[in-house]
Amino acid sequence: MAKHPHAHVGWFKRRHEVEPDDLTIVDKAMLKRAVGAAALGNAMEWFDFGVYGYIAVTLGKVFFPEGDAAAQLIATFATFTVAFLVRPLGGVVFGPLGDKFGRQKILALTMIMMALGTFSIGLIPSYASIGLWAPALLLLARLVQGFSTGGEYGGAATFIAEYATDRNRGQMGSWLEFGTLAGYIAGAGTVTALTALLSEEQLLSWGWRVPFFIAGPLGLFGLYMRLKLEETPAFQAHTEAKAKQGDSAPAHTLRELFSLHRSALLKCVGLVLVFNVTDYMLLTYMPSYLSVTLGYAETKGLLLILIVMLVMMPLNVLGGHFSDRLGRKPMIIGACVALLVLAIPCLKLIGSGHDGLIFLGLMLLGLALACFTSSMPSTLPALFYTPVRYSALSIAFNVSVSLFGGTTPLISAWLVEKTGNPMVPAYYLMGAALIGILTMLTVRETAGKPLRGSPPAVGSKQEAKALLASNAPVTVDSQPPG
Repeated sequence: MAKHPHAHVGWFKRRHEVEPDDLTIVDKAMLKRAVGAAALGNAMEWFDFGVYGYIAVTLGKVFFPEGDAAAQLIATFATFTVAFLVRPLGGVVFGPLGDKFGRQKILALTMIMMALGTFSIGLIPSYASIGLWAPALLLLARLVQGFSTGGEYGGAATFIAEYATDRNRGQMGSWLEFGTLAGYIAGAGTVTALTALLSEEQLLSWGWRVPFFIAGPLGLFGLYMRLKLEETPAFQAHTEAKAKQGDSAPAHTLRELFSLHRSALLKCVGLVLVFNVTDYMLLTYMPSYLSVTLGYAETKGLLLILIVMLVMMPLNVLGGHFSDRLGRKPMIIGACVALLVLAIPCLKLIGSGHDGLIFLGLMLLGLALACFTSSMPSTLPALFYTPVRYSALSIAFNVSVSLFGGTTPLISAWLVEKTGNPMVPAYYLMGAALIGILTMLTVRETAGKPLRGSPPAVGSKQEAKALLASNAPVTVDSQPPG
């Protein structure tokens, strides 16, 4: 049995029974640092999301010509949306680099780029000072942010999944989305506090820059945390095995990735679709749906969404624990069924005009979303093998987010306006839920099982001994040819 926390993981050409020395014994201290460093990057991404969304009206006045306030707001959100368009490109670039050079190095690079992109927004002079250069520089900063984000989620989810033990991969992965919620709340809370403490003139003059400057020290701290980490056990073992076998073959090309792993990629796109449609529908679209479509007070709607997110944070970690005990399939299929059954009642509650009933409707959607956010970070990396995990997950995730998740608020608002039917968001959620169910039925259960191509990962020598002493055969799922 290996004494080193990153015990050797063999590279297997067929289903292979594990020997004692093949087991990976995870360093618990390193695992905690890995989870914290990965979650912080996700928090930074969504801190920017919360800041940008809540301060959009002010940014419109700062960066675009005076005139129609609605036009300023549209222009501001257009530069926000651009980041979604380049996310797949970031996945295509950073994913293969992460599979070739290692997860840790690329995640350090994406952290630097995210922090620089966000921090630089705070340095841009206003339109009144430099004219059209102001929106041009804002657009450039958003492109940098979106490009770096394309390599962030896939790498962070891969990093945690490859560090975690088989028994707690769900709970460890759930901290990634805990970071998402924490970042969004921190961003929105920072803007809300500035708005309350500063006059409109102060906010327009310098106050709007403060939340973007916060990204600087946050990024440096995150970079420090990521540089202190070792490479994941699974990737170390993969590179060591290739070196021992004298394998100098080039990495998978994108064509090979799509031909050999097409099924897993499509499954990933389907799962990310239902996950992100629900996410963006609740956290991004519902505040404007409440105020614009239903005439509900804007500040009250934003406050209710923030409360829902606060409640979701502990539920997310609890859901990760249950996904390890009950399985990923019951959690995800259960949430999809809940959306099918409850989407219409929830929208009716939200449209009731009564504060308590509105919160109940939002919270029920939040419970379904918590099942996704707690289970997906461990489900998605398990679809792929170590040599292509970063690439495949980054590409599939970002394509799905860009096509389906990020467009959810825009399409929902357009459909509500065209049809005049305020129940459209419910039908949209139900359609996504149906796709989620059909997709998850094709995915094998991975809770408590090793990642594809890797032998079991355990948390202690005692756990390793108990596993090897059990009557059940301990085997490794092989890497497919190519």
